[in-house]
Amino acid sequence: MKKEKALVWFRRDLRDHDHAALSAALAGAQQVYCAFVFDTEILDALPSRRDRRVHFIRESLLELDAALRKKGGGLIVRHGKAGEEIPALARELGVSAVFSNRDYEPAAKQRDVAVARALEADGIEFHTFKDQAIFDGDEVLTQAGKPFSVFTPYKNAWLKRLTVADSAVWPCTGQLASSDLSSVPTLTEIGFETTDLAEVGIQPGMAGARALWDEFRDGRITRYGALRDFPAVKGVSYLSVHLRFGTISIRELVRAALAAEANVWLSELIWRDFYFMILDRFPHVVGHAFKPDYDAIRWADWPEGFAAWCEGRTGYPLVDAAMRQLNFSGWMHNRLRMVVASFLTKDLGLDWRLGERYFAEQLNDFDLSANNGGWQWASSSGCDAQPYFRIFNPITQSEKFDPDGKFIRRYVPELAKVPNKYIHAPWLMGRIEQEAIGVVIGRDYPGPIVDHAKAREETLARYAVVKKAV
Repeated sequence: MKKEKALVWFRRDLRDHDHAALSAALAGAQQVYCAFVFDTEILDALPSRRDRRVHFIRESLLELDAALRKKGGGLIVRHGKAGEEIPALARELGVSAVFSNRDYEPAAKQRDVAVARALEADGIEFHTFKDQAIFDGDEVLTQAGKPFSVFTPYKNAWLKRLTVADSAVWPCTGQLASSDLSSVPTLTEIGFETTDLAEVGIQPGMAGARALWDEFRDGRITRYGALRDFPAVKGVSYLSVHLRFGTISIRELVRAALAAEANVWLSELIWRDFYFMILDRFPHVVGHAFKPDYDAIRWADWPEGFAAWCEGRTGYPLVDAAMRQLNFSGWMHNRLRMVVASFLTKDLGLDWRLGERYFAEQLNDFDLSANNGGWQWASSSGCDAQPYFRIFNPITQSEKFDPDGKFIRRYVPELAKVPNKYIHAPWLMGRIEQEAIGVVIGRDYPGPIVDHAKAREETLARYAVVKKAV
């Protein structure tokens, strides 16, 4: 028997289609209301009032509200502590159940437990659904019944378990309930400012996701494996911010990857599930190494080095170009994320948590699970991480993945006239040649902040404490 009234609480799932919680609510209740909360516990912690992610969310909510109105409803948007706003709204609307999709971050899980208790005290049910992952909970375990900590066996088990039903569409047909409470506040009303989303090429919402996805699916998905490592080439999907905020369904992407036999692309989607699982099952990774022995490493205390890394003036062109891309656009190519993370931890000897925090502030697509997983992988402290003695050489990475310096010249324009022979290590140019092209190292562009070979030896010594412990 259908419930009379229900409320769908949108969070990281800003779409009106293939939506688990919305589908379940429409199937289980006669009247369905929809809500989103600009959670002040999250917003108040942001370092800037000019945050592209908040702007992205707000623009996506406008589109979502319009889509829900076409179904007869609309989006009720509140601004406050979500743990208080949702129970209060549920009481105000007189619903008997709240439907939402699961989140795997520790703070979100704690919030949801508090919401469930508050709702229960009012006699209101709280139902959560798997939506942003293909598998969660106990669905993919080792033969011993434990969570995986190594990716490849996890991937194999994931693929073995996968059925057509796991990536099937959640239908969201039916009439929603209208409410005079429905409205989307302006950025000013929630204390934020308009940003440069359009200038950096970001189209929010379902329409933005659809445009990127159609182009990638129809043109590049089968070539992803060959193109994905070259930052000057249009080879990746650029969908990460849309996956982060759920303006596109992960199930649709998996279906397409399987249909196209795009196995490399599919592996990246499985990595996403893997890191969700790690965060869900091993929450100590927030602030601590997945492998506890790595917390014994004594990192360098070098604020000037960290500042140079943040600002893209390390003297290593590919590292600097990557950091400047991040600072300009809020996005960084995945290959470059690995390069700059390795450089911070193993060339500069700085704590991976410094880089993780800087990325968290800068990335439009910031996702705690993937960001933490990536940084711990680079620093060798994480699950299935690269060995501590594997240290990316920023020069050979540059030569291999930006051979003509096209990406470097875009983001480090002061090196535009440097010949290809020297673009990856411009300090190797002679002084006469530097003067001739107007690029004097130390004046127009910094010399290398560290010597990579020497830094490598220091890193091996720094990690020796771990080698002894493991």
